[in-house]
Amino acid sequence: MGRRIHFPTVQASYFGSVLGISGLATNWRLAAGLWQFPPLIGELVYLCAGCIWAVLTILYAAKWTFARSEASAELSNPVQSCFVGLLGVSPILVALGVLPYSHWLAGALFATGALFTLSFAIWLTGSLWQGDREPISTTAALYLPAGAGSFVTAIASGAFGHLDWSQLAFGAGFFSWLAIESVVLHRLLTNKELPPLLRPILGIQLAPPAVGCLAYLSATEGHPDPLSHALFGYGVLQLLILVRLIPWIRRESFDLSYWGITFGLTALTNASMIMAGRADGPLMVAIAPCLFLIANAVVLAIGVGSFRWLMGQRERSSTSIAAEHRQ
Repeated sequence: MGRRIHFPTVQASYFGSVLGISGLATNWRLAAGLWQFPPLIGELVYLCAGCIWAVLTILYAAKWTFARSEASAELSNPVQSCFVGLLGVSPILVALGVLPYSHWLAGALFATGALFTLSFAIWLTGSLWQGDREPISTTAALYLPAGAGSFVTAIASGAFGHLDWSQLAFGAGFFSWLAIESVVLHRLLTNKELPPLLRPILGIQLAPPAVGCLAYLSATEGHPDPLSHALFGYGVLQLLILVRLIPWIRRESFDLSYWGITFGLTALTNASMIMAGRADGPLMVAIAPCLFLIANAVVLAIGVGSFRWLMGQRERSSTSIAAEHRQ
């Protein structure tokens, strides 16, 4: 009897780590210009994000080759399928890291990611419109395909100098977010509480206003206007609510779903730093460094927790393989 091929099982939600680390890298790039921090740090963090993205992409492709039934089940799952959209969002963020070094390569990554993001958002949203869903499957993950995908596309379009495309993408993300948020909050307020395994996904609740604010700033120029302040303020409110819910969310042991909060947190930090850099007054000048410290601490803590979790998974996998060989 032939030996089975064993490889790490990668879920689409794992790509959330690429989003969080890329966001932190942008924090450090902005800090280099705003506070004269060493620019090398941001580039190294971006390199880390790119390496993780490459490894996860290879392993996820291998999953479709060696465990197709498992990959198909993930795609048909009403909660996990939303995270598949991150396969398009993550290369767009990697493209922003590559942009200062190779416009051609960055453009290729951006185009590929944006095309996948748009196609998947249309496909999944069409499926959602057909109904036949249980209330338990309505989670903050619904923001990812159309909302987060459009906002990140807007951010990258602005970085490439296409403000018209950036504004179109912002509009798609903004109104998708508003429509979905009413559904998500209705589920949270009127149905049974989320089971412990799904509670860390609530961290994504911070992403729409935070990433939306960053997208809006990327699609506009000049002094921040009231809408950018409103988006930022709502993001701060979401962050404070999540802090209040930490004891309730952490009733389940740590896993990689905790990365869900990192992209929203780093995006909120990015937005505050951009507004501070645009001479937005003393408030953002004071808020930006505080958020910068918090974002670094949270990403570092989740990164350490992820390493420990992966080592535990490796030990359990080794034990399982050894037991299988003894049989």
